Amino acid sequence: MLKKPVLLSLLASLFLVLGACANDNDSNKEDTANKEDTKETENEESEKDMEGMDHSDMDHSSSGEVPEGLKAAENPTYKVGSKAIIETGHMEGMKGAEATIVGAYDTTAYAISYTPTNGGERVENHKWVIHEEIPDAGEESLKPGAEVTIDASHMKGMDGATAEIDSAEQTTVYMIDYTPTTGGEEVKNHKWVTESELSAK
Repeated sequence: MLKKPVLLSLLASLFLVLGACANDNDSNKEDTANKEDTKETENEESEKDMEGMDHSDMDHSSSGEVPEGLKAAENPTYKVGSKAIIETGHMEGMKGAEATIVGAYDTTAYAISYTPTNGGERVENHKWVIHEEIPDAGEESLKPGAEVTIDASHMKGMDGATAEIDSAEQTTVYMIDYTPTTGGEEVKNHKWVTESELSAK
């Protein structure tokens, strides 16, 4: 028969082992929860990064005029007059909205960074300015890092600004009409969304 001190030692050891397992489980749960929280935060941050910066100064609607030399796409994925779903959020209420295609053009779309001519903070990774909105750009697509002057007024202080090309993408760009998912007036002749930023309705 086991003596009381030995029995107590065994019981104490058993409790310690069980306690350690429970703690391990708790810390595993905490680790998993922390990883999930971190993942959610990273996803939110990367979504914000992808969808650009503050576009509150963006001219949502435009006259519908296009730059000289811009050629209409011959066989666009989304034909003029058709509907598509916007998969990007350049501005609030844009993502998930139904777009009506107003124009489709083959060109090079650039993401740019620039300091507005009217002062204010530098705008990073603005999407999009197209090749025909850059004076004296020549025939070839510009490379990332090139310094250019912008001849477009999508946002206040953009026209005439010196910009740096962040990325270049040869694609079809679309001019669209849409009603923001957040409500408000219909946006007319919005410039620009690329083909990859739309999906079939």
